[in-house]
Amino acid sequence: MIPRSRKTIFHIDVNAAFLSWSAVKRLKEAPGSVDLRTIPSAVAGDIEERRGVITAKSIPAKKYGVETGEPVVKALAKCPELVIVKSDFETYRRYSASLMKILKTYSPTVEQASIDEAYMDMTGTEAIFEAEGDDEPFPMNAATRIKNEIRNTLGFTVNIGISSNKLLAKMVSDFEKPDRIHTLYPEEIGEKLWPLPIARLYGCGEATAAKLNALDVRTIGDAAHMDESILRAHLGERAGRYIYHSANGMDDSSVSGAREETKGYSHETTLPKDVTAENYEPEVPRIVHAISEKLSERLKADGVFASTVAIQIKTDRFVRHSRQMQLPDSTNSAEKIEEIATLLLKRLLFGEQGMFSRNVKIRLIGVSVTKLDRGEFRQMSMFDFMKPAKRARRMQGTP
Repeated sequence: MIPRSRKTIFHIDVNAAFLSWSAVKRLKEAPGSVDLRTIPSAVAGDIEERRGVITAKSIPAKKYGVETGEPVVKALAKCPELVIVKSDFETYRRYSASLMKILKTYSPTVEQASIDEAYMDMTGTEAIFEAEGDDEPFPMNAATRIKNEIRNTLGFTVNIGISSNKLLAKMVSDFEKPDRIHTLYPEEIGEKLWPLPIARLYGCGEATAAKLNALDVRTIGDAAHMDESILRAHLGERAGRYIYHSANGMDDSSVSGAREETKGYSHETTLPKDVTAENYEPEVPRIVHAISEKLSERLKADGVFASTVAIQIKTDRFVRHSRQMQLPDSTNSAEKIEEIATLLLKRLLFGEQGMFSRNVKIRLIGVSVTKLDRGEFRQMSMFDFMKPAKRARRMQGTP
């Protein structure tokens, strides 16, 4: 049993959310059909052209090495029998809303972190659940009830992480899946958290992990036992402090019942090797395409549009540069994001004043989208007005 003075925080994470929700919808529409979660399957955009990226995968697909974020073509090369279904954001939003509705019946304070995850502050609910006479003690009995109700009512599974703060609850919810409950209290950090690779620490990106590896920091425990001043000196004040505190399981943020609006989305990738004008093709366009698809999926999942697209690069001299463009009309289109990102990237890298003309090499590329809206400021262009007329002419058999 946990100490009465300790907070009890749950982190709820839907197992392979997009794939699970697509699978549940398919089973409802066609009872007796194969469950996508039991076969090699994945969710991706633009599956007709096979140019999208994998956004979710089944456990059987994972066994073939299929990875989230990789191009569909690459995934099919690994697993030719991979069943691919198209993203369905209306369904995702509907199941997400149903999930949050259930969670709010168990706690007065539920913080939706994304479309498929949430935090719950269960502190003070002990008496309610202990009075029910469950076989398990609190908080395991509460987590079991929540997990089972979601599975039995909505048809998909979740992982639940339990701890005394949000960071540890989120970290442990990502342990063995699916349909599991895990605890990670401060006294369990040495056994469960510290042996993990430093890249598994929430908030530690690829670039930061690479810097830490260069310092011979391989595990979360290595970072936890390093002098904080050394981490700040190599990573910067803010990042160094975050890594040290997080590695030691420290987090004082509270669960908020009001979901904070996302200000933007970004993703960056460290290139396999430094890029020059000579080897720009085909690796960089492929990466920009994959990132654009990923950002588009996230925008659509949250039902928002972005009016600013930006690119970031890091040179072989570890200097960052960025360019951005304000769009006349906000978008969530992968094609539009890719088009603008490519334009900005070429402006920055090529030409007489470009990076490549100064013999600068590129080692990291990132794309971000900001200034979000929910479509209320989008304007219809003349082409939008033409589309209904074009459809009518097609139906009449005229060009």
